[in-house]
Amino acid sequence: MSDRADARGPVSRRRRTTISGAAAAAAAAGGGGAAAAGRQANGSKLHDAGEKPRQHPAKSKTEDEVQGHAGDSREVSRQQLPDSPRKETSAAEDISERLSCHVLQESLLSSASGYSNYRGILNWCVVMLVLSNARLFLENIIKYGILVDPIQVVSLFLKDPYSWPAACLIIASNVCILVALYTERRLAVGTISKTTGLIIHIFNLMSLLIVPSATVLSVTSITPVGGVLSLGVYTVLLLKLYSYQDTNRWCREIRQAKAKKLTRSYSCPSVAQSNGSAVHTHVSYPGNLTHRDMYYFVFAPTLCYQLNFPRSPRIRKRFLMRRLFEMLFFIQLLVGLIQQWMVPTIQNSMKPFQEMDFSRMVERLLKLAVPNHLIWLIFFYWFFHSSMNFVAELMQFGDREFYRDWWNSETVTYFWANWNIPVHKWCLRHFYKPMLRKGVNKFLAQTAVFLVSAFFHEYLMSVPLKMFRLWAFMGMMAQVPLAWFVGRFLNGIYGNAAVWISLIIGQPVAVLMYVHDYYVIHYSSST
Repeated sequence: MSDRADARGPVSRRRRTTISGAAAAAAAAGGGGAAAAGRQANGSKLHDAGEKPRQHPAKSKTEDEVQGHAGDSREVSRQQLPDSPRKETSAAEDISERLSCHVLQESLLSSASGYSNYRGILNWCVVMLVLSNARLFLENIIKYGILVDPIQVVSLFLKDPYSWPAACLIIASNVCILVALYTERRLAVGTISKTTGLIIHIFNLMSLLIVPSATVLSVTSITPVGGVLSLGVYTVLLLKLYSYQDTNRWCREIRQAKAKKLTRSYSCPSVAQSNGSAVHTHVSYPGNLTHRDMYYFVFAPTLCYQLNFPRSPRIRKRFLMRRLFEMLFFIQLLVGLIQQWMVPTIQNSMKPFQEMDFSRMVERLLKLAVPNHLIWLIFFYWFFHSSMNFVAELMQFGDREFYRDWWNSETVTYFWANWNIPVHKWCLRHFYKPMLRKGVNKFLAQTAVFLVSAFFHEYLMSVPLKMFRLWAFMGMMAQVPLAWFVGRFLNGIYGNAAVWISLIIGQPVAVLMYVHDYYVIHYSSST
């Protein structure tokens, strides 16, 4: 008997849990009536089976029984009441939502929240900027009327329509280009010594610096704008020809070291590319010493020479036309903003500077900062994006990195290293790294780079204006302590704010200084 009872024990327990599970599910879904029906069904089933219902306390249930109870209840509920769990879950969620509405979280504007989508605030800033500048523009139109005059722009370049001294000076630069090319050819075949070639190159580079400045200072028919344009061309050509002779000298050193072939990785890590029927073949020294190669480099949007430039596979005509449209549109916009907005503000700033009225000087400075900075940003886009991409696309020049994200600069040195990539590459390749290889420490090398940059900034301002005030030179050299201060004491958004403030306020100060001194020298005596 005991053996039979033991054998029947698990069966009866399984039946009990199954039936009780069904009754529990019915009770949860249907309420008391369903529970009663479940009990009646249980009773009849137990009576038919000839077994008495055995009641045990909940404490005696083992873990296996509880799991079996849950599994069997799920089976019965799936078969008999398929929608009840879904309704029960939704009802439970609804009750839970009504009971608790708070969770542990930070405010969106707190740094700990990790929130970073401020696009709406950025759009609001743009709208406010447009509205505020529209008010200033309307005020300017009401006060001064329409001041835009295209004919006046021509007079900025030419005093006499039959005399074009700046253009003639630019054309004469071909002499220096050809001198550099033929000197390198003679050095390649060994008809002149290295010392003789070095002397010729030094004389050629010095003439690029001295001859145009002497011409601008001596020829009275050259306007300041024409002088800036011609000196800018000669300065770019000076940097290009220095890189040209430097690179060819490295190639001669490799050849003299009996290298079998100038590796592609040294000159340009790219392969021959095709553009329709035209194929850009690999060039090695001295096969690069041709007129075609020289003038391609002269017109290419780069200051650093290499034997094999990366080339784009084809000319994209739509891209070219977009850049051309941008060039024409933005140059007109720049001229209009300068004539309509900047010139009246500068003219109204002369009296406070002459009377040394400090409060009025600060007011005029801040008033000039907005149009000056806007014009500078438009000029940046016009020159570094539209114009240089237009030239690069036309010449199939592949390296289009003319600028990086200087607007995110958190240090002054990062800004100067990323806003003008062609100049930065030249300084790094031909000036900064050679100084480091000679044992100069980094700070002195960086200071020397700023010194050279300050010289050329002053050269391009003082010579065309025919006056020497050193405002641009001092402004550039002031970047050295500013870079140290910002890098040491300001980080993150504070450093970025300091860079923007130096750009917005520093440039108008230099502009007002030069305009004031030019006005005093040329017009104060006549008035």
